[in-house]
Order: sequence, then structure tokens, then C-alpha cells
Amino acid sequence: MLKFSRKQLNIPYILFLIVFVVLPLFVILYYALTNGEGQFTLENFQEFFTNGKTMGTLFYSVMIALVTTVFCLLIAYPTAYILARGPFKRGSVLMILLVLPMWINFTLRITALKEILDVLEGNLAIHPFLNTIICMVYDFLPFMILPLYTTISKLDESLPEAAADLGASRWHIFWKVMIPLTMPGIISGVTMVFLPAMTNYVVLDMIYNSTYIMGSLIGSYFNTYDWHNGSMISIILLLFMFGITWFTGKFSDKQEVENRGGGIW
Repeated sequence: MLKFSRKQLNIPYILFLIVFVVLPLFVILYYALTNGEGQFTLENFQEFFTNGKTMGTLFYSVMIALVTTVFCLLIAYPTAYILARGPFKRGSVLMILLVLPMWINFTLRITALKEILDVLEGNLAIHPFLNTIICMVYDFLPFMILPLYTTISKLDESLPEAAADLGASRWHIFWKVMIPLTMPGIISGVTMVFLPAMTNYVVLDMIYNSTYIMGSLIGSYFNTYDWHNGSMISIILLLFMFGITWFTGKFSDKQEVENRGGGIW
């Protein structure tokens, strides 16, 4: 019987990462740092930060992602809290039912919601931007609820009770106890919603106007065979996401240290 070491078992995964992650990234980096003649240049990056269209698209993408994330958090937190701490005997079953629509094809769900919004728009003055936010929140809400539900369900119930015994009000318990203790779930949910929402141009393409989102802008360059500008924007967006991930990771580590050291009190 053949026996393989752990290093040998890692070889397929390493090859997969090299072929499908590392090599494509190097190709994108090459096109981002060269011009049409294959010469090294930084003009592509300078053009991005001096072009009003690209900066406006970046700003609009951040705004869409930020608004979507805020609404998802406002809806998901009480929902996850009720499912985890409510009087339900089978909160996990309700949680499964809540995320069950994710198993349905994404475009099919958005198409169905679009039909409902079209009917409402015929009777109400609904702005296309609001339609976009509704669809984005509908799409990403489960990604915010899941980490919050997991974090809240694992909390020690004695901590809020101890704070109440010490005379803390419900509002004080929420801000000084619950929020710090559930911060890992909040950060995880925000990361899972904000980053994909910046580039999810399918919703805007079906509901509003996808030319104002970063993912569509990148696609428009590649569709016209302008790989240099398309790759440049991809690298900028990748660095932007790395920065957000690093910041949230550092903040999460700091919050965890404070919680362990009694900083919530």
C-alpha cells in the first residue's frame, strides 16, 4: 500500500495555485506595467488617477458597496440575534431556511425580484438606484447573517446578565458588551459583503446601468482588447481589497485582544 507524506499530498494544491492563481496574476501584472509595445510604463496607473471617468466609477462602486453593507448589517444583526437568542427551539433550522434561496441560480433570483420591482415602480416613484440597493441587499444579506449568527450563538450568556446585574442599561449592554463581543462576526460579514459588492456588476446590468461599476469597467476594457488598462484597474482594485482585508484583520485582532483582556468592561 502506497503511503504519502503531507508534503506530497500538498503537491496537487500547490500546482493548482500556481497554474490558476499565480501565473494569471503575473500575466495581469505584466500587462498592467507595460504599454502596447511591451515597454515598461506607469502611464496606465497615472491615467487611472487623473481620469474623471475612472475615479468616478471607483467612487460610485465604493458608494454602492458601502450603502449595501450598511443596510445588510442593520437587517442582519437583529435577525441573527433573534435566531440565535430568540425563543426558537430550532433556530438552526430557521437559519437554513433563511439561506436556502442561495441555492437557486443568482440571475434567476434577481430576475424574479426585478419583475416585482417593475410592478412596484409602475405604481410608486422608485428610483433605479434604490432598486439596485434592494437587489444588492437581497443578494448579499445571507453572507452577513451567517457569520453574525455563528458569533452570537457562541456567546456566553452570563456576560450580558452580569452587566445587567451591575446596573447597566440595555443600551449600554448592547454597545459595551454585545458589539465588542460580536465584532469578529461583524467584520467577517462586512468583508464578505463589501468586497464582492464593489465588483458585482450583474445586478447593475440587470437593474440599472453597469457602466458605473468597477467590474463592468474592467470588462469593457478587455472586451475592446485593451488588456493594459483592464489589467491596471484589476491590480488597483486588488490592492484596494488587500488594504481593506488587512485593515479589518488588524482591527479584528485588536478587538479580540481587548475582549480577552477585559476591555469590554
